[in-house]
Amino acid sequence: MNNPNETLKNSKQFNENFVFEENKSYLKISFERIAFIFFIFFILSIVFSSKAIFLSIKKNPEIQKIEKKENFRSSILDNEGNIIAKSVPIINLGINPNLVIDKKKLLISLKLIFPNKNFDKEMYGKKFFYVKKKISPEKLEQVLLLGDKSFIQEDGIARIYPNGSLFSHVIGQIDNDNNGISGIEKTFDFELTTSKKPLKLTLDKDLQYLIKQELSNAKDIFQNVGSAAILMNINNGKILSMVSLPDFDLNKREKINDIKYINRATKGVYEFGSVFKTFTFAAGLQYNVVEPETEFKDLKKRITCAGNSISEYDDKIPSDITAEEILIRSGNIGSVRIAEKVGIENFNNFLHKIGITTNLEFDIQEVGSTQLGRWGKCKLATVAFGHGIATTLIQLSKGYSIISNGGYEIKPTLLENEKFDRKRLLNEDISKTINPILRKIVSTKEGTAGFANVKGYEIAGKTGTADQPTNGGYSKKKVNTFASIFPASDPKFVLVVMLDEPKANREFVYHYRDDRYPYKGNWRNTAGWTTVWVVGQMIDKIGPILATKY
Repeated sequence: MNNPNETLKNSKQFNENFVFEENKSYLKISFERIAFIFFIFFILSIVFSSKAIFLSIKKNPEIQKIEKKENFRSSILDNEGNIIAKSVPIINLGINPNLVIDKKKLLISLKLIFPNKNFDKEMYGKKFFYVKKKISPEKLEQVLLLGDKSFIQEDGIARIYPNGSLFSHVIGQIDNDNNGISGIEKTFDFELTTSKKPLKLTLDKDLQYLIKQELSNAKDIFQNVGSAAILMNINNGKILSMVSLPDFDLNKREKINDIKYINRATKGVYEFGSVFKTFTFAAGLQYNVVEPETEFKDLKKRITCAGNSISEYDDKIPSDITAEEILIRSGNIGSVRIAEKVGIENFNNFLHKIGITTNLEFDIQEVGSTQLGRWGKCKLATVAFGHGIATTLIQLSKGYSIISNGGYEIKPTLLENEKFDRKRLLNEDISKTINPILRKIVSTKEGTAGFANVKGYEIAGKTGTADQPTNGGYSKKKVNTFASIFPASDPKFVLVVMLDEPKANREFVYHYRDDRYPYKGNWRNTAGWTTVWVVGQMIDKIGPILATKY
């Protein structure tokens, strides 16, 4: 047994020899490491949090584009609020052949549901194919009742056009990515894809339908390759109807490359012929070189310029004639003499003022540009009666509006809420002088537009028959035009109609409006016997609507 005193002594000695030293350096290093690691995690958390916040505020541009284009496109309305373009939810139905248990049985079932389709090649040759895009609810229900798990439904948005082809050239098309590629759909692509407010146009669906119907009838009668018509308010430029044929069904989304589908109302550029004689006469009034009663003596039936011959279209036009009679009877030589009095510089300035030779800013981008060439003595002579200058139907409509509305500038528009400041471009007396003369072209036997003399509407206007240029010369193919304004005593509307390459119809029966016997067997391929007839039929149909609504 140990001695207690000895044990206590040894214990004290041990305590005196043992020294505990705190290792402060190791503790310090561990704390710094922990603090450093914590700091790194803190910085990373800030970076990722900031990135998350940034992305929540500003989405990726590509994602924005996809969302905007696939999920929304606002409607387009006519001036009465009728829908002419609208986006609707759809379902595309596809199939994965690898998941089909019994392909033969499924093919038979699909044939019963879609009798006009054959899926044999797709079923045995593809990993996926569409059974039907934009499938109807009825068809979808029939397919789902088959109970096959290989079908795949795909939700989407489709652009539909309730009127099919009625507004095709104006509304235009979109591509498969929901981008506008022509017409209103292209010009207002941003507005249509970023605003929930519908885009309201000046067009009237009823007027559009009736005018297109008469243009279609004209093709059956005169076998023209195309046609166009513009109905516009001459005081504010609002276009109530714009039709170009042939047209196309917007719902089919077909790629249009054939030039025959050009918008003849705005893009097509034509020599319009004698409708330009109105501009020549108006320029003479503007520069005070002629009055309606100004006499021209000993006019020749034929003149030459630079070796080219210019002759009267009608030998019955008198050699002694007034300026007013030149316009009424559509004299070529008399129009040349008026233009010579006006002069090149003044005539060029006049055409520029009324918008014939200026680039037109319009609500769709498919707009042609006037082709004129270099001014000279012979150019002045030919432009006087509408040859040697090619322009668009919409510019022709604008020119007639300014001449007839008191000389005020107008801007043709398709937008219902478009506003602009009116300013006078021409002398006020020009309209007061020229409108009654244009009325005589329709209402008198000496005029060339009797078929448009619809009772109660005071139609006034000028015809134009032009040979189409080809290979430095002119072909026998015609462009027949009638530019009309009405009512002549207080003009409100301009209706300009063009038939592209019409043919005379010897079997067609013309019914006169003045109780004369019907006439059959016409051989004359002029505007007075083609386009004027069409305009008369149009005004018969649209006149009551215009009288009550506008």
